[in-house]
Amino acid sequence: MSMNGAMNGRRGYRSGLVNLGVGEISREIFVNEDIYAEEQERIFARAWLHVGHESQIPKPGDYFVSSMGEESVILCRDRAGRIHVFLNSCRHRGMKVCRYDEGSTTVFTCPYHGWSYGTDGRLVGVPYFREAYHSRLDKEKWGLVEVAQLSNYKGSIWATWDPAAPTLSEYLGDFTRFLDLQLDGWDGREGQAEVLGGIQKWLVPCNWKFPAENFSGDTYHNISHRSVDLAGIGPSGASRRDMGERDVSRKLHVCIPDRGHQTILYVLPAGRLPPPAYMNAPIVAEYFRHCEEERRRRRGDESRLIGAPGEIFPNTALLSRQPRTMAAWHPRGPHQTECWRWFFVDRDAPSEVKQFLRDYYIRYSGPAGMTEQDDMENWNYAHAASRGTIARRHPYNYDQGRGTAVADYEYQGLRVPGEVIDLTEVQSSEQPMRNFYRRWVEFMEADDWSQLATWRSRTGRSGERKAAE
Repeated sequence: MSMNGAMNGRRGYRSGLVNLGVGEISREIFVNEDIYAEEQERIFARAWLHVGHESQIPKPGDYFVSSMGEESVILCRDRAGRIHVFLNSCRHRGMKVCRYDEGSTTVFTCPYHGWSYGTDGRLVGVPYFREAYHSRLDKEKWGLVEVAQLSNYKGSIWATWDPAAPTLSEYLGDFTRFLDLQLDGWDGREGQAEVLGGIQKWLVPCNWKFPAENFSGDTYHNISHRSVDLAGIGPSGASRRDMGERDVSRKLHVCIPDRGHQTILYVLPAGRLPPPAYMNAPIVAEYFRHCEEERRRRRGDESRLIGAPGEIFPNTALLSRQPRTMAAWHPRGPHQTECWRWFFVDRDAPSEVKQFLRDYYIRYSGPAGMTEQDDMENWNYAHAASRGTIARRHPYNYDQGRGTAVADYEYQGLRVPGEVIDLTEVQSSEQPMRNFYRRWVEFMEADDWSQLATWRSRTGRSGERKAAE
């Protein structure tokens, strides 16, 4: 607790910890155990969360054990081919009914007392059903707990525990346009992405909000990646990512203020294709050259949008260019985050292209990737340095670029939705972080979705002003 909080007898969340009117946020929201517990109820039990991708469960009986906040869940395909997400917990005494990361099965059998469940969640086997239960146990009542809502968007699987939550489409709002950059094919065809291999998982001793805000669009920490730039780990062996296309684009921060989603976005000049990349690998270079031409033919002006790091509230990160990945920041207590990273390719890409990208992705992202190692170092030390009694008396500063975002931004005829800051000259802002914490405050204070779905009335006050009061 901060000293003022301890003196007032307050232990959990309270108004004023986030003051975006002056660009200050208390360290308490990162290190306080009571606030963390409230987040599980008020955020992770109500928001839409990314669970996985349908390419991970291609056949009936296939399953992938995922996570929704602290909850272990099973993403699976039943015998009829329908996709489900179940709480990975037996209804008898709570034991995990599936202890493997992924695989294929006909039933999930609890190893504790032997209750078994079909891939559609129904309770199908109970030891001593006739003898001990006298055949009176209502099996229809005691199936696996299923999420309240599930959505398959272009192959990506999302779920929420809240039956009152809006649809995923409504939850995403205008940000759907940027999620499409992740999931559509490089050539502009819809929903062509597939997961490349398995996923990477690792633990970082920090609060989940550190990586979430970083991937919201932190363009200010490039000093941390100076060694990566010098090493030239990019796909052409010359620099990071595809610097050519970035150098000719407008660089933007884009925030969807009533949803809490945000991203970095690059916009190419009208009538210009990205400069060629991957020139040290002719097959790969030709593949992407062809894809860029097809994308422009199919999408027209929309093909000028180039995705970059972004965050879907609360804990799903996008990186839709190269390396093309998604991540989830799973809370594991106030002082630890379990990071999961999926890697994507177009499912129709040649095997040579997929192998080339696999090698690049590994050296760039994940626990062994050069950039993510830099990030983990920052989050680890920042969190540890914020836990002390004195440290918790002093807020973080989120003042950069405050009050400079514009609506209805347009560049050479292409309009970009939301609140936008053009970074091309100013280089950096903290608008994405303010947008993230504005939404965090709304979730922590709202009683239900009638208060969270502010876009339905269009009469709510600005979240930034609300958070400052």
